[in-house]
Amino acid sequence: MQYAEQPFACDLLDLSQPMLQRAKERVQLATSATVRTFQGDFREVELPEAGYDVILAAAVLHHLRDDQDWERAFQKLFSLTAPGGSVWITDLVAQETKPVQQMIEQRYSKYLCELGGEAYCDKVLAYIAREDSPRPVTWQLELLRRVGFSQVELLHKNTCFAAFGAVRLSVPDKEP
Repeated sequence: MQYAEQPFACDLLDLSQPMLQRAKERVQLATSATVRTFQGDFREVELPEAGYDVILAAAVLHHLRDDQDWERAFQKLFSLTAPGGSVWITDLVAQETKPVQQMIEQRYSKYLCELGGEAYCDKVLAYIAREDSPRPVTWQLELLRRVGFSQVELLHKNTCFAAFGAVRLSVPDKEP
């Protein structure tokens, strides 16, 4: 078994128990430290305040609903991040300008139609309209600042996907 040079403890959280089990199996291959799992919504699960040096949020935030839900979720991420720690997000994002957003939606629709036909495309787009509410990456970076993170970084953006993050000061932050 190949472990990381420095063992790292890890908490995994997801709504899906099968996803948690598979993730635990994979992470446990990389560390000899404890890997705990929590099934539930990160906004509701009780986790240790300022208890995480690194938080990864992969393809989950685009399911948040209104602006207040986004703000509460980012405040929770800030409260969970230890001083000197960071949060890193990879997720779907919307575009700031309507013409660019429309172009991306048209390209995606064409792709879906080619992949599974018009009925499949309609089904996927209806699901997205019902379940997803991505925000522009610039909006999210500003929200990270607003809830208290001191530094933000955009690592990558390609059409409707972005990777970005933020760092919490190592000295106690002033509450926003």
